[in-house]
Amino acid sequence: MTEEMVIDLFSETIKIILFLSAPMLLGGLLIGLIIAIFQATTQIQEATLAFVPKIVVVFVIMILTGSWMINSLVQFTNDVFGLIDLIIY
Repeated sequence: MTEEMVIDLFSETIKIILFLSAPMLLGGLLIGLIIAIFQATTQIQEATLAFVPKIVVVFVIMILTGSWMINSLVQFTNDVFGLIDLIIY
């Protein structure tokens, strides 16, 4: 296995991490922004008002995108296991 292959594998790993975490992070960011605007306009500063909706949105996004995330991880794992032949020989 050459240095170029290791760098490609590392960059592919980072790309998979970003793609799989992006929907949940963006959903949490969007709902957090909406709740922050609501809290600023109503002057309600309750911590659970910001925390609970973010958790709910992240779980809903995980449920909706779960099969895509698992399929992506399985494909990536199969690709990495396919590289074992190149390491051994």
